[in-house]
Amino acid sequence: MLPKIIDHLAPAASVKTSRRAFLVASAAAAGAFVIGFGAGPARAAGGAAAAPAQPVPFDAYLKIGADGKVTILSSQFDMGQGSYHGLATLVNEELGASWDQIAVEGATGDLKLYGNIVWGGAVQGTGGSSSITTSFDRYRKAGAAARMMLAAAAAKDWGVPAAEISVTDGRLMHPSGKSAGFGGMAAKAALLPVPKDVPLKDPKDWTQIGNAKLRRYDSKAKTDGTHPFTIDVKLPGMLTAVMIHPPRFGGTVKSFDGSKAKAMKGVVDVVATPRGVAVVGEHMWAALAARDAVRVTWDETKAETRGSAAILAEYEKRAADKPQATARNDGDAAKAMAGAAKTVEAIFRFPYLAHAAMEPLNAVARMNGDGTLELWAGHQLPGLYQAIAAGIAGIKPEQVALHIMKTGGGFGRRGTPDGDIVAEAVMVAKAIGYKAPVKVQWTRENDMRGGRYRPAYVHRLKAGFDAAGKLVAWDHHIVGQSIVAGTPFQGLIQNGIDQTSVEGASNLPYAVPNLHVGLTSTEVGVPPLWWRAVGSTHTAYATEVFLDQVAASAGADPLAFRLALLEHHPRHAAVLKLAAEKAGWGKPLAKGRFLGLAVHESFHTFVAHVAEVSVSGGEVKVHRVVAAVDCGTVVNPNVVKAQIEGGTGFGLGAILAEELTLGADGMVEQGNYDSYTPLRLSAMPDMEVHIVASDAPPTGVGEPGVPSIGPAVASAVARATGKWITTLPLTRGMQS
Repeated sequence: MLPKIIDHLAPAASVKTSRRAFLVASAAAAGAFVIGFGAGPARAAGGAAAAPAQPVPFDAYLKIGADGKVTILSSQFDMGQGSYHGLATLVNEELGASWDQIAVEGATGDLKLYGNIVWGGAVQGTGGSSSITTSFDRYRKAGAAARMMLAAAAAKDWGVPAAEISVTDGRLMHPSGKSAGFGGMAAKAALLPVPKDVPLKDPKDWTQIGNAKLRRYDSKAKTDGTHPFTIDVKLPGMLTAVMIHPPRFGGTVKSFDGSKAKAMKGVVDVVATPRGVAVVGEHMWAALAARDAVRVTWDETKAETRGSAAILAEYEKRAADKPQATARNDGDAAKAMAGAAKTVEAIFRFPYLAHAAMEPLNAVARMNGDGTLELWAGHQLPGLYQAIAAGIAGIKPEQVALHIMKTGGGFGRRGTPDGDIVAEAVMVAKAIGYKAPVKVQWTRENDMRGGRYRPAYVHRLKAGFDAAGKLVAWDHHIVGQSIVAGTPFQGLIQNGIDQTSVEGASNLPYAVPNLHVGLTSTEVGVPPLWWRAVGSTHTAYATEVFLDQVAASAGADPLAFRLALLEHHPRHAAVLKLAAEKAGWGKPLAKGRFLGLAVHESFHTFVAHVAEVSVSGGEVKVHRVVAAVDCGTVVNPNVVKAQIEGGTGFGLGAILAEELTLGADGMVEQGNYDSYTPLRLSAMPDMEVHIVASDAPPTGVGEPGVPSIGPAVASAVARATGKWITTLPLTRGMQS
């Protein structure tokens, strides 16, 4: 089992170079130059490269080949959020390569190199919008060290001082006219002593970091179809398997009859696994055609048979009781509430949500003759998956080689604590005796009904005013499933509190003297998982919409009311004021249009949204959205804007119409985009994103664009209709 993640929400400001030793490891191999940083030396300075104790796929942050190609080895997984481009920008700011020389690959195998610093370094993984934060220092240093060593090699070769050599667009140049490409000096650079001190550029000299004109290096491949995903993997002799999963969560295979399916053309085998029955074919269509011919009898003695309505009804009852545990307790909320001159109450209901990424889950497994197992997949938590795969195959973790593939969307779905699709691929390969490589490819319906959802929640909130109209009490009870209970991430639960359930509520920024936040964690057979922005996907909506209700009860402008409570949170206040100003808050609007706003911090990034909305015949139309974001030092402005836009659309779709429901029989009712409805292109509003200039440490943007759009829209809907939507999605809440 992997070490526990120690600090899921470690402040970005605490990530300092002093937290780890600094080193460079280089090696001459086929003319290549390899460089990296970690927590302990890989070789003595100037000495021969030391053989690693165990073979690993990669042992560094970048490679420069004899052809001048610069390959950056990313510790972070790219599922469309732009992390590969971000890390490439950090390296190239200091390296000075031409962008057409640059490629990025996923890397794994050494926690000293690739452990996520934001998570305490104990685990390699991508999540919590931490890619830039964990990479900011070490990837810049890798680029700077490589540049210094290339320049030193050229200086030695040309007999000139290294200080006289400049680097531009992948070429080393001297005023005498001598010049060379990176490739020509790579092997010589690898033989030189490692620099002990690696100075970095002053931010005023940056040309790549913060450059709004810089195009993503992978844009062309993503538009011409050459960008490789797991679904594109084709190996010699590879078979394809499709899965038949239990119709209810918790069910297992009791018996099956695959004889008719096996008699069909192109079908190789039908096998049972701990996760269901796999139909293995020469290609996917053969397996799909045979799937319906398989007869499975399920053991459902431990299956979840309740429907969504029954589960939420139970949650609502429990929300009225005392919480199991306390996440925050300032002052005496109960006493202040009992003495309040006026109180406001609300119950919020949130459905299960699917991740619904464009590329359904998939993985490829191949056992080699030497006993090594290779896995191709979107490895969001590579060390965990390596251990899980090794356990299934009965081999050592170091015998499992991971090929980290780019993924067509993830939103948390590729970060499963049980390995999920990776485990299935190994199970199926093992069940057929490893006679061929196997790709397990889920259908959309497998993906929608296969579990791992944003949990359903119920929130009960109550606020109290004193006789002078001041907000003096706030009580918040959250009821729902723990995402991490019973997983390798169990350590995130402290004193009965799963931080992923209460984040965004337990750190409420508003100045309320008596504030209590409690949590009741439930046990339900529906498998939960983090979903883009995790706890803030429901806590932001509940707290911000309720605060609007509180402001309305006080007869206050929602912007002014918030700002008065944010005296000690200037970054919240700054994005809120910027978004409101750019949206024209307080100015006349076209007839039938209404504005709403919200602000939220998630993963140490601050985002405010202002939404312009109209309501006609019960239909909500979002016409325009203005967002402001403070994510500290900005590495790629265009990526920041794109992620806030994408997060806004993702969050907007979730609150408008998305819900994953279980029928009264406990079976998932949605199976594809016809019944589960993410935001359609026609519903995406006009949008502007404004970035707050900051020299604070960089934080992420992959998730923080999601939470505050929902309450901003709900705020505007309330102004249009007088109705506070407390049951999501809006299509359901507008009817209740």
